[in-house]
Amino acid sequence: MPQPNPAAMDFLLTRRSRPAKTLTGPAPDRATLETLLTAAARTPDHGKLEPWRFVVLQEAALVRMAQQVEQAGARLGKDADTIAKGADAFRNSPLCVAVIEVQTPSDKIPPIEQTYSAGAVCLALLNAALASGWGANWLSGWASHDRGFLTDALGLAGHESLAGFIHIGTESSTPPDRPRPDLDAITTWLDA
Repeated sequence: MPQPNPAAMDFLLTRRSRPAKTLTGPAPDRATLETLLTAAARTPDHGKLEPWRFVVLQEAALVRMAQQVEQAGARLGKDADTIAKGADAFRNSPLCVAVIEVQTPSDKIPPIEQTYSAGAVCLALLNAALASGWGANWLSGWASHDRGFLTDALGLAGHESLAGFIHIGTESSTPPDRPRPDLDAITTWLDA
């Protein structure tokens, strides 16, 4: 017989990311963040390849990331508003964890499964932060798709890419819930 965990199910049915622009300090300290990262690292990982790693961005690193976004935006010819919005995501963040997808050659585990695992780590970290009472948001943004930015700002190797930036801090306001998918519209039931 299943052993339900009503508190966990209630959390999953009511979870809501917090807009990154509403996050402020304090952010989790190192010990707290290590617990959140440990929870995230328990993600499904076919073949135990660990096709992801974490880069924790704090204070001065966040300022540097904002500057790197500005430089990438200028190089790519982005308009001033787009550049400012991308840079402000880092400049105003109390703490950010970059989840890096690390593709590992494997005869058994296709690259797409490694990508799925890296995405699952992002969601697991987001949910661990929210379940612990922090505000958190999973972002990417135009700069995260630019190889020059990834190399210059994060030092990523050619077999690495960004799965997401998880911003974590104290929420300054609770957002209203948003419309959720129509379950009937997205579900097909097969019995034969």
